[in-house]
Amino acid sequence: MNIDSLLGALRAAAEPTRLRLLALCANGELTVTELTQILGQSQPRVSRHLKLLCEANLLDRFREGTWVFYRLSETGSTAGLSALLVNHLPTDDPTLRRDRERLAAVKDARARAAAEYFRANADRWDEIRALYVSEDDIERALVGAFKDDSVDTLLDVGTGTGRILEVLSDRCNRGIGVDASRDMLAIARTDLERNGVKHCQVRHGDMYSLPMENDSVDAVTIHQVLHFADDPAAAISEASRVLKPGGRMVVVDFLPHELEFLRTDHAHRRLGFADTEVKTWFEASGMSCEACEHLKGDPLTVGVWPAVKMDNGRAEA
Repeated sequence: MNIDSLLGALRAAAEPTRLRLLALCANGELTVTELTQILGQSQPRVSRHLKLLCEANLLDRFREGTWVFYRLSETGSTAGLSALLVNHLPTDDPTLRRDRERLAAVKDARARAAAEYFRANADRWDEIRALYVSEDDIERALVGAFKDDSVDTLLDVGTGTGRILEVLSDRCNRGIGVDASRDMLAIARTDLERNGVKHCQVRHGDMYSLPMENDSVDAVTIHQVLHFADDPAAAISEASRVLKPGGRMVVVDFLPHELEFLRTDHAHRRLGFADTEVKTWFEASGMSCEACEHLKGDPLTVGVWPAVKMDNGRAEA
């Protein structure tokens, strides 16, 4: 970064609404519509402020179908400045406090909509997944990503019906599935018991605040979960927190697509992820990404992204 880009970024941030936008985008990915709702300003005005922040590399902007998301810059020359400015904002400022309250209301509305979707579809969740990609192919790739390794404790984040615990049950001494939907967990418990998977259990929990200690599990799976997440990077970071150094994480999700009905009809927040995006999140969470696999479906393609948690800056062999 040179002095001109630094001065440009400081000028871009030196305005009350733009500082508010930086503070909001530090809490996850947000759309223009959501930011407009929180700030109580017109969309053209908010869009103008966002444009200036993106030009200064303080925010990242990316389009998915008809939606555009904004988040704090992760790779730009002034990316570190965004976090520095946010960290110096006063937490007791009444305007920022009101913004946080409105942001919480927006997130609560999202969570209620997702919970209602899960309740309505819990008893046919695997059927819905199978509409898009062959689960048999995905499960084989997931098993293959563990390279025939056996682990002591496996954590499945967003376990849903517990299917991944069942698939990997012969690769672990103990399996734990965490999910926020009690309806899903009820089905998971029934299925695991019916299939005799006695060494695996499920718990109610939040993927952003997992009910586990640091460095406490040997492997993590995140299967078809991130496209529902408000903040996929934070979910990966939290999963990395509980993973032991040298442990393996495997993320399975869709590659970028433009099927808008998955948002309107199936509560998807994101329309897939690019390899570079997932790799960036892994690296930011102290993990080394390995070769990914793409499984072409009709119409969706699934990515299988394995990574190993680093130990003092190096991945375990």
